[in-house]
Amino acid sequence: MERLTLDATVSKPLSFDLRQTSLRQVNQFLHRELTAGQTVQIAHPDGAHSLAVGLTVPAEVNVEGHVGYYAAGMNQQARVTIRGNAGPGVAENMMSGRVHVTGFASVSAGASAHGGRLIIDGDAGLRCGISLKGADIVVGGSVGSFSAFMAQAGRLVICGDAGDALGDSLYEAVIYIRGEAKSLGADAQFEEMRDRDYEALHELLSEADLTHDPRSFRRIASAKQLYHWNANAQQDY
Repeated sequence: MERLTLDATVSKPLSFDLRQTSLRQVNQFLHRELTAGQTVQIAHPDGAHSLAVGLTVPAEVNVEGHVGYYAAGMNQQARVTIRGNAGPGVAENMMSGRVHVTGFASVSAGASAHGGRLIIDGDAGLRCGISLKGADIVVGGSVGSFSAFMAQAGRLVICGDAGDALGDSLYEAVIYIRGEAKSLGADAQFEEMRDRDYEALHELLSEADLTHDPRSFRRIASAKQLYHWNANAQQDY
């Protein structure tokens, strides 16, 4: 396959059109040629899967349209903006940097993300933040059921409502919710908000360009009853 290269000295943003250039060529450029400080525009993604995955430099990647599965997964340092909706697993296993979805995110957004920030302007589907391991996720709308399931570290901010079993089997992750949760999962509980929570929320909301009052949120964290197996519990927690 012919290797795609562009002149890195060009001052204006580098541009790709996925109706003219293959997804493989674009991803190859992002993996091999992208340098720190560059800005890349990607037009007509048309639901392409695995776009801008595994980026490892502090560059800007702007995707003008909807993407499919696993966009911006395993991100490190890059700032990826998706101006549209995202399919399952957006920013999955992200390590650092920032991923911003201006529309809706499907199931398992931010799954297993270790670091960085995922911002979703609209709603997120089922299992948002599943197995979260340290990243911050801010959702401007609502989330589906089983969000933050087995979340181990990090923070999930929900500006709308949540479905069933929110925070099921939480460890050290914290959830902030402004609306209502249909139900909490096993071992999740509401806790008192403290000054450090308001400060953290102010920072996270500001980063997402949201103006909600941090005092309108409630905190959900682990009751820590599932840390050790209890043979006498008969599976009733």
